[in-house]
Amino acid sequence: MDFPSAQPPTSTPERPVCFHHVAVVGKYHATGSRDAIEAIVHFLHGLGCEVTLERETALNTGLMGGHPVLDVPAIGQHCDLALVIGGDGTMLGIGRQLARYEVPLVGVNQGRLGFITDIPFKGFEAPLSAILRGAYEEDRRSLMTAGVWRDGRCIFETIAMNDVVVNRGGSPGMVELRVEVDGHFVANQRADGLIIASPTGSTAYALSAGGPLLHPAIGGWVMAPIAPHTLSNRPIVLPSTGEIAVEVVAGREASAHFDMQSFTSLLHGDRITVRRSAHTLRLLHPAGWSYFDTLRRKLHWNEGVVN
Repeated sequence: MDFPSAQPPTSTPERPVCFHHVAVVGKYHATGSRDAIEAIVHFLHGLGCEVTLERETALNTGLMGGHPVLDVPAIGQHCDLALVIGGDGTMLGIGRQLARYEVPLVGVNQGRLGFITDIPFKGFEAPLSAILRGAYEEDRRSLMTAGVWRDGRCIFETIAMNDVVVNRGGSPGMVELRVEVDGHFVANQRADGLIIASPTGSTAYALSAGGPLLHPAIGGWVMAPIAPHTLSNRPIVLPSTGEIAVEVVAGREASAHFDMQSFTSLLHGDRITVRRSAHTLRLLHPAGWSYFDTLRRKLHWNEGVVN
């Protein structure tokens, strides 16, 4: 009896990439950034992707001229994906600018905590390849539109992803702030300052001020006082559908900070308004990603616990 000859096992062909034009944004002030960027660019080329460097990244790493370069608006118009190499601060900076273009972002972590840049640089190839081939979890993050109003005029407006902070600056005294929500008076607060944080920002400055963690799917803001004069003045979670207004009543050298990356000085009578932005940030994570896994890993939950 003749038996059929054994056939070699056939491997399943890999899926083609679904993001063809990838912009690379780097944390260009960090040691080793240029080498990390070039390694990832080489990897992307190997997958058949067209790769463009963000202009400031190229300028500050000496890679200008070696690769195609686009500014942020052009990236928003022409690229399928932005790959951010750095830490959460790098992601915050570029994320605010790209949100309006609906370009998804992936973070490769070269920073420290990495709550939203969650692919470690060491061994990035496998998870990044999977994402580029369509195996990912999409995570939309709400943004805040903040304005500073003086004498009825908006003198400063920006978008924040983490938080809006009003504080006393270098002055030794407290600031007094009048807080309203949707035009309803809440309280006058004397404190070192006040934080209004998104769910994304609930793991940042607001957490150190005693605020709660908010899951990204919750439509709300955390409002947390910084070292309040009255100890019963506690953090509160507010719906993100309305507007929060903070007026500077008293105190010297008050200022407003937005994601701790931009700021403006404040005068008595200035009003800082915060409302939900029309745009959301699209983050892509490796398949199987869970927000709770991130919290457990970054906040060192379960250490010393035997499961």
